Amino acid sequence: MLGKGEGVDVLTPPVRASGNFEARALGLPGPLLIVPRRFKDGRGSFLETWSERDFAALGVDERFVQDNHSVSAAAGTVRGMHFQLPPRAQAKLVRVLRGAVLDVVVDLRRGSPAYGRHAAVQLSAADARQVYVPAGFAHGFCTLEPDTEVAYKCSDYYDPGLERGLAWDDPDLALPWPVGADRAVLSDKDRRQPRLRDAAGGGGAW
Repeated sequence: MLGKGEGVDVLTPPVRASGNFEARALGLPGPLLIVPRRFKDGRGSFLETWSERDFAALGVDERFVQDNHSVSAAAGTVRGMHFQLPPRAQAKLVRVLRGAVLDVVVDLRRGSPAYGRHAAVQLSAADARQVYVPAGFAHGFCTLEPDTEVAYKCSDYYDPGLERGLAWDDPDLALPWPVGADRAVLSDKDRRQPRLRDAAGGGGAW
């Protein structure tokens, strides 16, 4: 298992709670860490993963239309940093079904005081926490264990014509990945993604 990296998972107290969920800020305006209540007994455990009513009370007022599921064989697999441009920009709700990841978001909203800043948090199947990623953020993760499975909801459908990405190792972003370039497992597409300053100049960010 890879380490989760330094300077991550520093959380504020809950900002809202509703039903069997609480939301915690991640240091940027918009993204939230969602912590579910888990019920345990002799059979095992049970928890809710989504409630439209309760998530709206937490500030996640989205209509999710597509669910995605990825399987990454190797620890150190990096998927990111991905986003979709308007008018098909996507909010996401991310959770881990098996294994663990370091989950990372970057603020791409022009005029935001946090533009270009990131937040990172560890998610695992064991803790069942989720990250809400609003539209206007790039998203990615690095797997910390082999055979990690990640599922996420999207608020709009995939559109290959509006799909964009940022370099996972952009030195201006200085993202706290727990793996170096010599060990990271990436797709060819993600190896070729532009830096933020180049993407922004070419219409590749908000």
